[in-house]
Amino acid sequence: MPLSGEAIRLMNYLDDVAVTLRRILAAVPNLSLEERAKVAEHMMQTHPNAEDLVRALNEK
Repeated sequence: MPLSGEAIRLMNYLDDVAVTLRRILAAVPNLSLEERAKVAEHMMQTHPNAEDLVRALNEK
């Protein structure tokens, strides 16, 4: 079954997010342990986050 334009658009958005995450990952080695912890906490407290998206995609 072919994908709708909306599904393709969403997949393109995910590709953009992946590019951003690669940039963030490249910067991680330059952070102190404290900075890493703060960034990780910020990511988990930001909504919607990746877990929210996966949960929504798995809803039936």
